[in-house]
Amino acid sequence: MLHIDLYTEISCPWCFVGEHRLDKVLAERFHDLAVNIRRHPVLLLPDAPVSGVFIPDLLRQRYGVTDPKAAFARPEAEARASGFSLDLSRQQWAYPTQSAHALILAAHDSGEQHRLATAISEAYFLDAKNIADPDVLADIAATHGFDRARARAIAIDPARRKHVEAEAAKSALAGVRSVPHFVFGGRVAINGARSEDEIARAITEAAGASAIG
Repeated sequence: MLHIDLYTEISCPWCFVGEHRLDKVLAERFHDLAVNIRRHPVLLLPDAPVSGVFIPDLLRQRYGVTDPKAAFARPEAEARASGFSLDLSRQQWAYPTQSAHALILAAHDSGEQHRLATAISEAYFLDAKNIADPDVLADIAATHGFDRARARAIAIDPARRKHVEAEAAKSALAGVRSVPHFVFGGRVAINGARSEDEIARAITEAAGASAIG
């Protein structure tokens, strides 16, 4: 069993591309390899209001980007290179993600954690959903092993959100500076916009080290 620790922020387009690439590489090149993917939260906009931040304004104020399409071009091209369509202009708002991360953490022992995290990301990027809305999150979680009422309760629980913030602080202390951040087998770490070949090489190296160890 190869353990894969994946540190992501739900509203990060590179994380969305990265998690899809990881799944694609595992399915196409390592289909006989048993893996356990553990998700860890990173918060890029911890103080975002519940109503969201208008992404064109965020890009202009934080990065000096006046043409969002130009900023979107590279991650959209990388998505196409990995076989899926991504139109980042569909989602105009960056929402707080503590509640979504809380549900993902709560799914740790269910075997659905990675699939739930991916489903929430898809709802955000592909369907332009407000993933700060407890009802939206409850609907998604209900298709991944949660009782809907329990999922909604987790999403609105202030203690759960505090736990997410504490876990995100641990991610930073662990040296996570760029997302997505992958750790394979507790030994091999890569981060950022990595190609499928780079991900595959890291998995091969980690799986070999695990076999020797």
